[in-house]
Amino acid sequence: MAGGVAAADINGKDGGSNPTPTRAPPLKPKLLRPLLLLAVLATGFLAVVVLLLGGSAYSVLPRLPVPNAAALSSRQRAVQQPCGKPRPLERWTRAPASAWHNMTDEELLWAASWRPAIGKYPYRRVPKVAFMFLTRGPLPLAPLWERFFAGAGGKELYSVYVHATPGYRHDFPPASPFHRRQVPSQVARWGDTSMADAERRLVANALLDPGNQRFVLLSESCVPLYGFPVVRHYLTRSRHSFVGAFDDPGPHGRGRYRAGLAPEVRRSQWRKGAQWFELARDLAVAFVADERYYPKFKEHCRAPCYMDEHYLPTALSVEAPGRIANRSVTWVDWSRGGAHPATFGERDVDEAFLRRITAPGKAQGECTYNGQPADVCFLFARKFAPNTLKPLLNLAPKMLGYG
Repeated sequence: MAGGVAAADINGKDGGSNPTPTRAPPLKPKLLRPLLLLAVLATGFLAVVVLLLGGSAYSVLPRLPVPNAAALSSRQRAVQQPCGKPRPLERWTRAPASAWHNMTDEELLWAASWRPAIGKYPYRRVPKVAFMFLTRGPLPLAPLWERFFAGAGGKELYSVYVHATPGYRHDFPPASPFHRRQVPSQVARWGDTSMADAERRLVANALLDPGNQRFVLLSESCVPLYGFPVVRHYLTRSRHSFVGAFDDPGPHGRGRYRAGLAPEVRRSQWRKGAQWFELARDLAVAFVADERYYPKFKEHCRAPCYMDEHYLPTALSVEAPGRIANRSVTWVDWSRGGAHPATFGERDVDEAFLRRITAPGKAQGECTYNGQPADVCFLFARKFAPNTLKPLLNLAPKMLGYG
């Protein structure tokens, strides 16, 4: 670039030498007036052009009001003043304002797979629970969940994510915990590997919030069985993630194993479990970052092999058997038989029913929590039909501890 400029100076119009410079004759006063007028007009024209171009360039940005210094809070003044305490970690610790984004799945999984190498956080961190809803469309029981979240005392203790059928848009008011919590989605078909992809997509979106510590997968037919403080305490204080994993030697267990999964997974390592899992953050990161087991399952696990029932139970049983509780925290009723658990309707929901599934006993079953026998094994239950909303709203304050 420097050589080009020099060449232009030398070869230009005024490049020749003039050893005897002469003084230009003075301009007459009559000639100065039109020149001054022309200069003023040119200056005004240039100013208009600059304003027009500047306006079009900045019009894409939001017009923010200039704050009145007298009206600023002490915290705002501390941030604006040069002597205020800086917050250098804010960009790393704050959650995205909305669950929506324009990343591809490949970009999302990469972004979600980051984790700090140092385990101790250099700031006060309040662990949050991420509630991830996998649904075909509507959330008919959302009013019940809104009452449940109202018992949290603040949104800093939880976050919500919704994966719905592409093209479906929820319309919740700004005060709702479901407002702007829908994530970019793809079609998820029952019994297909796309169902596991949707689960992984939900977990990856929830990992973008560094405050989320526990990640629970739910459906639109799930209900919380206890108040928010009980649920959060149970999950954040647990030393285990709640993933069911058992060895079924029959045709619906080991009979679904595929030889193509070897050598990563042997038949003796094959496990089965409920789709509705709960993960601690480190295992959630391992889930979205898995390049060893996940691709093999996607390639070889086809019906009657169901990836959402076998992938996580098998992979975590191989890689982190001491980290999982070998049970789910979502209760379902398989007593009616069939390929799907029982669905409960309006006539099923009464005080006796809710007492049966929340009180210690047969429905809650026998389990351990942090190595000790526990009275509470399940925090959520499914499958509840949309017409159960009214009786649930009526009974929740008395029977479930919220609302």
